[in-house]
Amino acid sequence: MICRVCDSTNLELAIDLGEQPWGNDFLTKEQVGKEPFYPLRVVFCHECKTVQLDHTVKKEIMFGDHTYLSGTTRTLDEHFRRVAHEVDSRFFPGKKKKAAFDIGSNDGTQLKHYKSLGYDILGVESSVRTAKLANERGFPTLNEFFNLQAAKRIKRKFEVINASGIFFHLEELHSVTDGIKELLADDGVFVVQFIYMKTAMDNIAFDQIYHEHLLYYTLETIEKLLARHGLSMFDAYEAPIHGGSIMGFVTHKGKAEKSKRLLSMLEAERDARTNEFKSYLDFAKKVEGLKERETEYINRAKTAGKTIYGLGAPVKGNTLLNYFKIGPDKFEYLIERNPLRKGLYSPGMHIPIQLESEMEKQPDIYYVLAWNFKNEILERNKGLIESGIEFHFPINPKG
Repeated sequence: MICRVCDSTNLELAIDLGEQPWGNDFLTKEQVGKEPFYPLRVVFCHECKTVQLDHTVKKEIMFGDHTYLSGTTRTLDEHFRRVAHEVDSRFFPGKKKKAAFDIGSNDGTQLKHYKSLGYDILGVESSVRTAKLANERGFPTLNEFFNLQAAKRIKRKFEVINASGIFFHLEELHSVTDGIKELLADDGVFVVQFIYMKTAMDNIAFDQIYHEHLLYYTLETIEKLLARHGLSMFDAYEAPIHGGSIMGFVTHKGKAEKSKRLLSMLEAERDARTNEFKSYLDFAKKVEGLKERETEYINRAKTAGKTIYGLGAPVKGNTLLNYFKIGPDKFEYLIERNPLRKGLYSPGMHIPIQLESEMEKQPDIYYVLAWNFKNEILERNKGLIESGIEFHFPINPKG
């Protein structure tokens, strides 16, 4: 393969999580055991330092009609509200006519908050059911894959372009980035939100690696991509959402100086040797150690006769379940709030999903797969914790 960012062929295997199904391919009873498996391997580019998957599951398979809904968690909704208010008050205070465009807009949760601030809004979402839901809720959404050709059909400019957890999904990476530049107003801001690989490594959050995530950015590596397309990040900070995500603020190249905050974060990356191949090899060893510790914990609990339910059925949870080889002999159910996953089974391990609202009994242990919403989960389940039910977090974000 060639590097997705710089076209180099100087790539080397860093992390191998084996053959796994696409993590959002939740199954009906009839589909169980028939799902395809794909390599889940991370390679390191020795030229631009970007880490990325070496195998692409086609975007039409992963994003044509998935079951993820961004509006089902209060934490994410509140995060999106803060983002809209920050962007508006910081960059466009007092400006009367403003427009916001959201790439991978899902059910319109981020658009909702820009709309409440008076923005003319438009989203683009590839999933058929999700785009339909957004339109029904009053958030105008195009049902297609965004790229340069789509941007040229839109034929307008936006003060704000948003990409929340989508910029590392892109099979058509360069066409999409050109499309963003095409639609971004001269004084516009592209707000890019992505899981920060430096923090993922610190937290041993290997489950952030799955087929939808084709690339794993640091601040140094994403700037190399942006520069190739006449864009540049001028400020950034790390938000706690999704276990540690960069909030990056990007505009046309030459329009803004890099902030002291961003320069300091880039220096911290260099000091930590984040963008060195050896760091990723060390990360892979830590992942193996985590697997051993967690497998021992689960086996001890089962030997003691305890029942375990997985809490949440996030896509990343399926990376963990498949890599750890945890099936229905270990976890009786995965407990979900998302109604689109009712009655389905997890890909690969085939654990049945039960809706939280339809539970008949409680387990001894909740094994929290949706660990990135730790605070919300602990707050919501205070009563269960006080009753003696254990909530176990296999991955604990630092800070």
